Amino acid sequence: MRTLMREWDNLKTLSIVGMCKNAGKTTVLNRLLSLKANGEVWGLTSIGRDGESTDVVTGTEKPGIFVPEGTLIATAKDMLKLCDVTQEILETTGIPTPLGEVVILRARSAGWVQLAGPSIVSQLRTVSDLFLELGAKRTIIDGALGRKSLGARSVAEGVILCTGASYDMRMEKVVADTAGVCRILNLPKAKTLPTPHEGTLRDAFAQRHEALIDGALTESAVTPLLKSGVLKDGRLVVRDPSKVLLGTETLDRLRQRNVALETEDAARTLCVTINPVSAYGWRFDPKAFAEAMAAATDVPVINVKEAEL
Repeated sequence: MRTLMREWDNLKTLSIVGMCKNAGKTTVLNRLLSLKANGEVWGLTSIGRDGESTDVVTGTEKPGIFVPEGTLIATAKDMLKLCDVTQEILETTGIPTPLGEVVILRARSAGWVQLAGPSIVSQLRTVSDLFLELGAKRTIIDGALGRKSLGARSVAEGVILCTGASYDMRMEKVVADTAGVCRILNLPKAKTLPTPHEGTLRDAFAQRHEALIDGALTESAVTPLLKSGVLKDGRLVVRDPSKVLLGTETLDRLRQRNVALETEDAARTLCVTINPVSAYGWRFDPKAFAEAMAAATDVPVINVKEAEL
């Protein structure tokens, strides 16, 4: 974990994104929080609900979230009664959730908290800005399943991608899909942006061999152009990695056709953490899992059950 902290030393915002439930996100979060230096103020929120002892979706047991004294917390009002820290309410944000308005509090004692934070990117930016105004040195955003939008630079400067045996019984499936997400999150930043085009993607690429994609880049948009041979020897630039909705096979075909996929801006993936133990009764060989993931990705791989982060 201290190795990761050195990577994070120059970043103010970090998001922790899970490939699935029970991937080890909360374990990673608690280890990070335990390394907070005395006197430093950190902010903490979540794009979904977290911190409950039993997962409300799967019914499986979960570790709680333990915060040091002084931590700034953004959570819904209904969660306050479930937090056992001494609470100093600092701000009401006006951000609605199904569990009440998001409020910002300072933990005046160490203890357990439950999070239910903002649900959209612009609201996360608002909360992060408030944390900074209140003196936070770092902000951690606990991510929700499938929220690649947390890889947008506008949300966080760094990303930890968490995966594990709970994703699928087949280790090769877990490795391949995690590597695909990591590949998208780590798209290279475009040195220049193509001029916005009018008309279809087919027309833009046929004329200039490049295109700026304002919306989502989908299989239905890309596959026909690959089949027709239009997409080759050029580049596609997306606004951020969350806009790329392509499978590993299509990404490979773009690379084979010498079509570079770039992003206007993105966070930096600091590492992939793995949990070889499934919440549903099976487990992977830890060494084999770590080696396979390391071979498939180009970022550090950390076993949350064994290694220091």
